[in-house]
Amino acid sequence: MTLETSQPQRFVGFSGEPIVLASASITRRRLLESAGVPHIVEPPHIDEDEIKTGLRADGANGTEMAEVLAEAKAMSVSRKHPARMVLGGDQVLECDEKTLDKPVDRAEALTQLQMLRGKHHNLISYAVIARGGQRIWQAVDRAALEVRADASDEFITAYLDAVGQDAFSGPGGYRIESLGAQLFSRIDGCHFTILGLPMILLLHYLRANGVLKT
Repeated sequence: MTLETSQPQRFVGFSGEPIVLASASITRRRLLESAGVPHIVEPPHIDEDEIKTGLRADGANGTEMAEVLAEAKAMSVSRKHPARMVLGGDQVLECDEKTLDKPVDRAEALTQLQMLRGKHHNLISYAVIARGGQRIWQAVDRAALEVRADASDEFITAYLDAVGQDAFSGPGGYRIESLGAQLFSRIDGCHFTILGLPMILLLHYLRANGVLKT
């Protein structure tokens, strides 16, 4: 299989071998590109739904779920590329001690946004790096958000009309980096964490281990 490589342009902060991003997420890829982290993309082959079902049956919380999924992704690809650093990441939305998955359709996106209205919820972003089939680093960060209590059904419906398929790209049915920002009354946390990676912690690790220059 030919891996897809991303090289940031006109930046000299890179000093080591590109990492492997074990993810199909366009957002995570763009985060690495924007931060100047050269990487190779290879999506993992795991059954996320099966893993989540098992974790929920065992009573796992959002942090535990994000950790297990991030590690599963990293380990799946690390076995194919044992000499490389492989980054796996996952994000879980937790509200009222329940976790939400990405909505599968417009009706589910509407239901999720209506459920989140007027409530605090957490976005938990977990990252794991594996090498040689072993976990060598992990980090987690959380952001707290509140959907406006006065967000009317009419407004939410119009929002879903405007964003279309983008509403299905993350749990909660919103894309906060675009029109989704209008849904919120309060946001506490790192922008990168909200988008799906504990980026500042990741960059620190990559610098400390010679992948990026100091």
